[in-house]
Amino acid sequence: MGKIVLASSSPRRAQILKDYELEIIPSPYIEKHTKTDFSYDYVENLAYNKALAVAKNLKTETLVVGADTVVVLGFQILEKPKDRSDAIFMLKKLSGKTHKVVTAIAIIDSKTLDYKINSTTSYVTFENLTEKQITDYVDNFKPFDKAGSYGIQELPDGFVKSVEGDFENIIGISSHAFAKLLKSFTV
Repeated sequence: MGKIVLASSSPRRAQILKDYELEIIPSPYIEKHTKTDFSYDYVENLAYNKALAVAKNLKTETLVVGADTVVVLGFQILEKPKDRSDAIFMLKKLSGKTHKVVTAIAIIDSKTLDYKINSTTSYVTFENLTEKQITDYVDNFKPFDKAGSYGIQELPDGFVKSVEGDFENIIGISSHAFAKLLKSFTV
């Protein structure tokens, strides 16, 4: 079957999956975030549509991987922030609370369009954050391309109280979940 295509422009996902022979083709799928309440169907559908948009345009048979990560507080999805004030607002909401991070992975065969989808959930608890911690983080790291307004791998000391589950999942894709899904797809 050859290379696997990663339908993502995320350097974090590419880094996590560096042990695989990947071709990177960013998905042209445009996410329409009209929903603010979380469901696994919602995030899995986004991952599937990202992969499908690339798979339909390939001339050779390959496996295409799409992924989507959402940060969920209660039942509310915290998407990528619109701007600085939105990022600060989101981090204030997360301060002192436990939230979940869900990454859906979809793998599609570009020839048959057969697919498999898996979601992984991890939990992150933030410390009670000060206004200065939040604004310093936003101003220094500019997390505008990250769901929930943060990248866990770059958070300064004093932000995270605890993590439960797969750490890579929180970054953007679980290599363990990916390997398991890939194995189930090719068997």
